[in-house]
Amino acid sequence: MDAFVITGGKPLHGSVRVNGSKNATLPLLAAALLTDRPLTLRDVPELADIANMLRLLERLGCRVERDRAERTVTLTVEDTEPRTAPYDIVRTMRASVCTLGPMLARRGEARIAMPGGCAIGDRPIDLHLRGLEALGAELSLDSGDVVARVPASGRLRGSTLFLGGPFGPTVLGTANIMSAATLAEGRTVIESAACEPEVADLAKLLNAMGARIAGAGTPRIVVEGVESLDGADHTVIPDRIEAGTYVLAAAITNSTLTLTNFPHDAMLAPLDHFDRIGVHVTSRADEGDAGGGDASDPMRRTVEVASDRVLNPARVTTQPHPGFPTDLQAQTMALLCLAHGNSVVTERIYEQRFLHVAELTRMGAQLHRQGPTVVATGVNELVGAPVMASDLRASASLVLAGLAARGTTSIRRVYHLDRGYERMDEQLAALGADIQRVDDATLDDGQG
Repeated sequence: MDAFVITGGKPLHGSVRVNGSKNATLPLLAAALLTDRPLTLRDVPELADIANMLRLLERLGCRVERDRAERTVTLTVEDTEPRTAPYDIVRTMRASVCTLGPMLARRGEARIAMPGGCAIGDRPIDLHLRGLEALGAELSLDSGDVVARVPASGRLRGSTLFLGGPFGPTVLGTANIMSAATLAEGRTVIESAACEPEVADLAKLLNAMGARIAGAGTPRIVVEGVESLDGADHTVIPDRIEAGTYVLAAAITNSTLTLTNFPHDAMLAPLDHFDRIGVHVTSRADEGDAGGGDASDPMRRTVEVASDRVLNPARVTTQPHPGFPTDLQAQTMALLCLAHGNSVVTERIYEQRFLHVAELTRMGAQLHRQGPTVVATGVNELVGAPVMASDLRASASLVLAGLAARGTTSIRRVYHLDRGYERMDEQLAALGADIQRVDDATLDDGQG
């Protein structure tokens, strides 16, 4: 099993191109199940979750052609017989559930194991199932699998449905229901839909395939069902969470970095928080470049990141988009450990998403948790220590802390990180960080 060894205190310098979005790519890939024509996606990142989704789609009858040099994936359905999305793949990532709606709508039947993913709290799929039931699906549970069938008419039926949950709208649920509704009979209205840019990107692809979707990116999405969908060629939006993580990497090391292919328009809430903390992201709106910057596209800007020498404390509350994203909470907390004063971080999406708190404390952070809130009292420095990654974004927060810490930090179980960041160790090393990937069996730090 791999681990990272980081010697902190090294300034970063240079440029980073933000990769295509993991969270956008997964439901985009699942959309291939809606057509028998080829679907090509561009700027697909090299990630463990992407590899697992492609493996799942192969099991579901898709031919996968991947050009890693060009970062493209072309999918063509060759077998439309009902198949099972098996537990051995589904358990590795929650986004596998995105195959349920498309497969049901196109093939009339779908069977998928209950999904897995990061251990960051209860994330049931009841809203997905409720939405499909509203479209007429007949659902049952068999040996841990969800089994869904279209009604006797042979086609899902358009309906008006509400997708709000106790912690806000469901992103994957919105993607699932919106995809299924494209082939339903009649009009579907999704109220309290997720507004995330990844949902809007999926709608852009589906419309390019011949769907009729309006309102994606707002709380009310209207889908007019069509008889069939065609293929398409689509470029994935940049990853706003990766972009935010590299902004924070620059800030926590008091460095200046250039980021290209930066999704500025999708990051207004975190950028506002960062600016008040003292981390300034300046768009070079007058320039485009070969690295992916585009002055005319607010989702593909080139930006400069710099920070004040003294960071201000902040109040951060995670919310559904366009609020502050839960996927940047852990990384932001790592930065606030070094702010001058008391910061308050409140988690409103996944209230158990604080597994990084104990590990940051091992590095000298002063953190006090009370329910869904953590108070961070800034310290003068963090100190390297052996720590354990617990989930994808917690892993990133520990890497950031290690970059800033005095001494050496070893981070075990970085396979979590590989689910969502493409060769992060190599990217950081190219920017000047002292970071190595090693076999954790070589570490002698007293961790079991």
